[in-house]
Amino acid sequence: MIKQKLTTTAGIEWRLRNSVDEEALPASVPGSVYADLLANKKMQDPFWRDNEDAAFALMENDWIYTCCFIADAALFGLRKVLLRCEGLDTVADVFLNGELLGVADNMHRVWEFDVSQFLKKPKDGENLLKIVFHSPNKFVREAFQKIQTKGSEECLDGFPQLRKSHCMFGWDWGPRLPDAGVWRNIELVGVETARITGVYLTQTHRKDDVKVKEVDLSIRVEIDHARTDTAYPYSVTVAAPNEGASEKTFTDSPQVVTIENPELWYPNGYGAQPLYTVRVVLSSPVTGVPLDVWEGRVGLRTLTVNREVDEWGERFAFEVNGVRIFAMGADYIPQDSILSRITTKKIRVLLEQCAAVNFNMVRVWGGGYYPDDSFYDICDELGLIVWQDLMFACAAYELTDTFEENVRRELADNVKRIHYHACLGLWCGNNELEGFLAYGIWANLKQKADYTKIFEYIIPNIVKEYDPATFYWYSSPSSGGSFDQPQDENRGDAHYWDVWHGNKPFSDYRNHYFRFVSEFGFQSFPCMKTVEAFTLPQDRNPFSYIMERHQRNNAANGKIIAYLSQTFLYPCDFDSFVYASQLLQAEAIKYGVEHFRRNRGRCMGAIYWQLNDCWPVASWASIDYFGRWKALHYFAKRFFAPLLLSCEEASMETQEPNVNAQPHKRAAVKKSFRLCVSNETRGEQNALVKWEIRNKNAEVLREDSKFVTVPALSSVWLEEADAADVNVYDEYVSFHLVKDGETVSEGAALFCPPKHFHFVDPCLSFQVKGDSIVVKAETFAKGVEIQGTDLLLSNNYFDMDAGEREVKILRGDPEEIRLRSVFDIGKGGFGTVEHQQVQLS
Repeated sequence: MIKQKLTTTAGIEWRLRNSVDEEALPASVPGSVYADLLANKKMQDPFWRDNEDAAFALMENDWIYTCCFIADAALFGLRKVLLRCEGLDTVADVFLNGELLGVADNMHRVWEFDVSQFLKKPKDGENLLKIVFHSPNKFVREAFQKIQTKGSEECLDGFPQLRKSHCMFGWDWGPRLPDAGVWRNIELVGVETARITGVYLTQTHRKDDVKVKEVDLSIRVEIDHARTDTAYPYSVTVAAPNEGASEKTFTDSPQVVTIENPELWYPNGYGAQPLYTVRVVLSSPVTGVPLDVWEGRVGLRTLTVNREVDEWGERFAFEVNGVRIFAMGADYIPQDSILSRITTKKIRVLLEQCAAVNFNMVRVWGGGYYPDDSFYDICDELGLIVWQDLMFACAAYELTDTFEENVRRELADNVKRIHYHACLGLWCGNNELEGFLAYGIWANLKQKADYTKIFEYIIPNIVKEYDPATFYWYSSPSSGGSFDQPQDENRGDAHYWDVWHGNKPFSDYRNHYFRFVSEFGFQSFPCMKTVEAFTLPQDRNPFSYIMERHQRNNAANGKIIAYLSQTFLYPCDFDSFVYASQLLQAEAIKYGVEHFRRNRGRCMGAIYWQLNDCWPVASWASIDYFGRWKALHYFAKRFFAPLLLSCEEASMETQEPNVNAQPHKRAAVKKSFRLCVSNETRGEQNALVKWEIRNKNAEVLREDSKFVTVPALSSVWLEEADAADVNVYDEYVSFHLVKDGETVSEGAALFCPPKHFHFVDPCLSFQVKGDSIVVKAETFAKGVEIQGTDLLLSNNYFDMDAGEREVKILRGDPEEIRLRSVFDIGKGGFGTVEHQQVQLS
């Protein structure tokens, strides 16, 4: 097979112009209209202040990409030559030398056009390729006038009728920037007699009483060829990790390669991630010359979702190689509103930062796009299971023959491309459609009936055709389809939003025992340096026009302040407000995750909303657009730790937070705490649990300790400790889990809201010692932030008793370091400057 890339990196010169302007600009392919206009300084940064409006208006135009090229002489004389477009965003007319090849209308598909009869030979000169991208704004507006398909209120009306990344039309965390362009590879493909159009891999594991002894790797090769009466031989090479390859040749498909003494793939935290390289070479039956090659890396594992009936209802537990894991991670959205800026390097950095804080799963949310191959390759390497939504979200869809065929092609392309990856945990039909449509939201009667046909019949059958081995789940959330109580706590997965959207206190998490939580979240502002990237000084107020433009969840800034009023003192400046908002977010998610982990077995997954941002914004993300960690991401490293010691305290916050409640109600507040050790390792763990009741100066008033044995993959509760004599405003409990002399998990719990606790100035100070920062506190300090110039640290935003805490510097230079804690929120700024002197050693 002969390939000729038509990309900028291959030396092809592309030009871009809009339909009303004859000026043609240099363009990059793959790329996009916005990326090219920015490169040519023809538009301003759409993320700055409210520049989004001007960028949005640009997409009222059609945009035209053109290039000229000399076709490779080797392409001629072959059976056929295809123009292969791996990503056209979205409504596009494709012309070659003035001939219309076809119309594309789905950015999630691969489009191939036969150009054999239109392609000029080298002696005849250059070929002209023209792609006209029609205005997505006009398309959805006109479509909505014909058929009303409703959905997320933050999106443009009509968005469900275009197979384009839905969040490009706006979301409650994202801007309305409906970009366009050739966003993935484009090339000419010359097919001699045959080519590989799909390789399907399935595994059968055979084991004895101890371990898996053999894995049969079944390989089925889909071949596009001219003669159906001719068998095309293909060779299969399987290379084990760090070993040589074994090769077999077949003429029929499917065939089986048996791997003896296999090295099994496990998720992050449960074992290693060995990957076998599978290479398939298709050859000519006449000459033996290779015609096409496919290569991929495969992890040997069994992976499904266990839905057995148990004492609480029905399990929803990911099971890998027979091990039921507790899923820990977050929901992934597109990393940039301008997709061409999402590079493999950026994907790797983000996913490595997931593995670094003990994630074992990421959920690819259904309103974005199917990520590039590199995303899944990296998840394979890092042991991150992928919950893969199909690209349908928060909308009603109108089923037609055209829509069904379009979706069928979309799913065939992506399921074939992704299915063999070890990281693939499940296919999920959509995000939140069943949950909303069950209660009459968005859809009319026909569209509700269409939902059942699409997601409970058509799509499952397509997925089964191309990937029968991977678990399919109808929707998220769902209890199993058919609009049967999609939010049932005792079955399936749940999206829990009563904390945040429902304005309930953090303590409400403890009222619920979901089987699997695939969405729950809380917002915060990004750090000041990120805020400065899209604002002027006068914009830096939660209720300024610009700040509200960069807050897409209606009235959410006020919601943050409402929750803040329940928890912390009122911040005296905007910087303190940002810091407090991040602590608030982190404490909220910690409250939920620790509760869910304490109830392991009943609950088997906590996936918080959301991992990342697509632009600089106040949102639910734990890592902001520029890759800066919020407090939540540091908290995640602790609450997702393999060994976790957590505290379920009974306090004012959990019972009667009103300081003006009736005296008898206040007197009835129970004060106690129960510690719990969660062990998410595959081995039994023995450790020492210690706790102390301390006063505000961190002096020990009472203490106890106990050795505990925690079986693998379980949680063990300690006995409840009475705290009736605790002065809630002056005393707290500090707790520690020590294994082999090292503290592996620790924390502190208050018995009143932090705003009412009588914090004493901890006089925070620090020293820089090589690649470490040693923080010292004179008294109890809560939420200690080490702030520096783009520092990435091993720990941050932590509670500490009086003493020292050493933190490793993972990235950045220890310059302009400042420290603060909850003590400083109501005072503004950072801790007392004279106590924060850097001493280099």
